[in-house]
Amino acid sequence: MVTLTLLQGVVNTFVMFFARIIGHTVDRVVFKTQRGYGIGYFVVTFIAEIVLGIFASMIVAWFSRLREYRADAAGASLAGRSSMIAALERLRQEQNLPNDLPGELTAFGIRNLNKSGLAQLLASHPPLDDRINALRGIRS
Repeated sequence: MVTLTLLQGVVNTFVMFFARIIGHTVDRVVFKTQRGYGIGYFVVTFIAEIVLGIFASMIVAWFSRLREYRADAAGASLAGRSSMIAALERLRQEQNLPNDLPGELTAFGIRNLNKSGLAQLLASHPPLDDRINALRGIRS
């Protein structure tokens, strides 16, 4: 968790830095601002922070998914591979049950959502099927 937090901080630093460079460059080259910063700097910096922030979130999510695979491998070395696979399969079975949590607690429940596209790149955890296959040694 410490490494993930440090990574998020470093990546956010680069987002802020590069967004300001992009904003400054666009303000000087496109809008021809000579002194100070014009409106172009602020608008472009704001948009660049959003776009670069999405890319930064993809990097952090990738690291988080990698960390999950490593945690599964560590759990398998401690409890045994078959026990870890059984635990993940049980978790997968629990996900497929109807959600009986009240509306205020649904954020605490684990749901098996089939993500694709951008949602898959921003997911902090890999799908349970992929985690189980990784423990079994099956490459997908």
